[in-house]
Amino acid sequence: MGNLKSDFSFIIPEVIKKDDAVEAWFTLKNSAYQAPDSHIKGLNLGFNTSDDESAILKNRLALLASLNIDEEWVAYADQVHSNRVQVVNEGGTYSATDGLITTLPGLTLAIQVADCAAVLLWDPINYVVGAFHAGWRGAVAKIVPKGLQIMRREGAEIQVLKAFISPCLALENFEVGTEVAEQFPTEFVDYNQFSKPHVDLKRFLVHQLREEGMGTAQIEVREECTIEDEDHFYSYRREGDNSGRMMALIRLKR
Repeated sequence: MGNLKSDFSFIIPEVIKKDDAVEAWFTLKNSAYQAPDSHIKGLNLGFNTSDDESAILKNRLALLASLNIDEEWVAYADQVHSNRVQVVNEGGTYSATDGLITTLPGLTLAIQVADCAAVLLWDPINYVVGAFHAGWRGAVAKIVPKGLQIMRREGAEIQVLKAFISPCLALENFEVGTEVAEQFPTEFVDYNQFSKPHVDLKRFLVHQLREEGMGTAQIEVREECTIEDEDHFYSYRREGDNSGRMMALIRLKR
């Protein structure tokens, strides 16, 4: 990958810094960077955007080079806002999937987002990691609880599992129609402060993890809102078809 290597800015989960067995990153927009054949400013990592695929491939290779990740050892989800989760043991793109789990050291799992939450789960003792794309559709379809349950079948233990919920739409900016709001428990919908209902996606995801037995101290939630912080995050709601995608990555160290 040679000359594609660049320096990028990431969020690294605080709760993972103490775990020698696991590495994870959430990419920022990196506004100062732009591939020569890309018209979307920043490190756009999503094939499902208006950028040419060749530009996205160059961006992904540059990202992987900066993290010293072998491009053959990355599993990507071809996301469709479902609750489908796959256990994987090799690199490649997995179709119609919004969650990936592995027990294989060295295999990196990758999820792309632009307003939805990326949820990373890991057990550093029993060597199980998972990455999940959780927008409102995936959240109400229980992709995260489903993924957590599959991870437990793969050997993870609830007492040592840890979670990271990425920047995503905050309550103040997550306006939805009544037909969407009614799919959430009322405690996670604000019907009073705004002209239309607003959903608290982050708090709902924390609730789902707690319902599965995880403690508050095991869960890290980023407070940033993707629609509010244009300098650091892409937002499909703000930018429409001109929006790029961030990426959450996690792997067990070899």
